[in-house]
Amino acid sequence: RDQLPGLVRAINGYEGNPITKYALQLLMLTFVRPGELRGARWEEFDIDNALWRIPEERMKMGSEHIVPLSRQALDVVEKVRALSGGGEVVFHGEQRRSKPISANTMTFALYRLGYKDRATPHGFRATASSILNEEGFNADAIERQLSHVDRNKVRSSYTHHAKFLDDRREMMQWWADYCHLGRDPTR
Repeated sequence: RDQLPGLVRAINGYEGNPITKYALQLLMLTFVRPGELRGARWEEFDIDNALWRIPEERMKMGSEHIVPLSRQALDVVEKVRALSGGGEVVFHGEQRRSKPISANTMTFALYRLGYKDRATPHGFRATASSILNEEGFNADAIERQLSHVDRNKVRSSYTHHAKFLDDRREMMQWWADYCHLGRDPTR
């Protein structure tokens, strides 16, 4: 938690490929799995409703995942669109705009920023989960945001993906404000 403001500043100051910088920023703001972010397609984003709908075929657990987008996440999406809006893939590679960035692109960017052995793209999920739980956000909303599927079929039927959407919108905006400011905002 204490190292998060420095990491956010480092990512915001990244001087490599801007697509990589925006990928790291959006990953931090949404804490989706890195592979889900890398495979993002423009058709999945509903800007008017501030939602990102990741289809089931791209999800680890095989069910659609709805990600509420904070104001800061929408800003990042618009910056990426200015660079890569013409293709299908949001975070395209440098060599081929039709292919996503590689699995190692964000990891190596963190290495270049001095975070080797201190931060990983997948680790953004644990950081967000820990801080949000410490702050008292609804544990079910956090788990849903992490796209963790309840193995209990009865319980799962009550925690469908859209459930907790309002709680998750509030939580995601709080998280984006927290990351952006590098300090605890007032809830």
